[in-house]
Amino acid sequence: MPSLKTLRMRIASVKSTQKITSAMKMVAASKLRRAQTQAEAARPYAERMERMLAALAANVAGSPTAPKLLVGNGKDKVHLLVPVTGDRGLAGAFNSSVGRLARATARRLESEGKTVKILSVGRKGRDYLRRDFASGIVGDVTFAGRKSIGFADAHAIAERIVAMQEAGEFDVCTLIYNRFASVISQIPTETRLIPLPVPEQKHDETVGAKAIYEYEPDEETILARLLPQNLAIQIYRALLENAAGFYGAQMTAMDNATRNAGDMIKRLSQNYNRARQANITKELIEIISGAEAV
Repeated sequence: MPSLKTLRMRIASVKSTQKITSAMKMVAASKLRRAQTQAEAARPYAERMERMLAALAANVAGSPTAPKLLVGNGKDKVHLLVPVTGDRGLAGAFNSSVGRLARATARRLESEGKTVKILSVGRKGRDYLRRDFASGIVGDVTFAGRKSIGFADAHAIAERIVAMQEAGEFDVCTLIYNRFASVISQIPTETRLIPLPVPEQKHDETVGAKAIYEYEPDEETILARLLPQNLAIQIYRALLENAAGFYGAQMTAMDNATRNAGDMIKRLSQNYNRARQANITKELIEIISGAEAV
């Protein structure tokens, strides 16, 4: 059994850790509210942008002059994966869940004979994937030390992806991130960015004939302007969802860590009291034995 001094030091150490985890939980909870509000506010705009582009794209998807961001280059050989993770840890399985999904996707594509390239957003995702796909990582973006992430950051990533496409470095681009569902639930999600997925247009019998729209200027000109903007919006939405999910996961992880520290302190205190009682009993026995011997 450890000595009383050792037990006291361990109890003091665990109490210090408990104070840290409790403080981190409170900080994550305070940041979560703002991040969650931003993520939920970005969803309607991003979703309506997708629907609007789907309506435009349905008319030009088969045109030879359709933008490459919409239809791609007609190939499916080189895939660019953009996993979005956090720059810090202590958030449970938040970062590793995106890493596992990206790794599974990369291995599936490689088994099909495809070439996989990775543009990592977030330090933890880069470190996770570097072990298996070091040669496939073509770049990484980190926001370590930044207090907040703005649309300009997402726009810079989108410009980088567009430049890579124009240079012919990939054929298909897929975004992988954690979608914020609740404080205790973050869902790893894949979203194809390039070529833009165009849903099938369904006839609504309750409305009647399909509505006819006239565009000024033409659809190709509008798409050429809106597609890069939509790319930045989808990346920005993923960054906001990732931030909200990270703080939710960190708050949950720190809450569990604080509870576990409390349980450990309780067990160590019991061991300390038992050891102290055993020492007192031993000393009493020695005193009584010595008195009887005299």
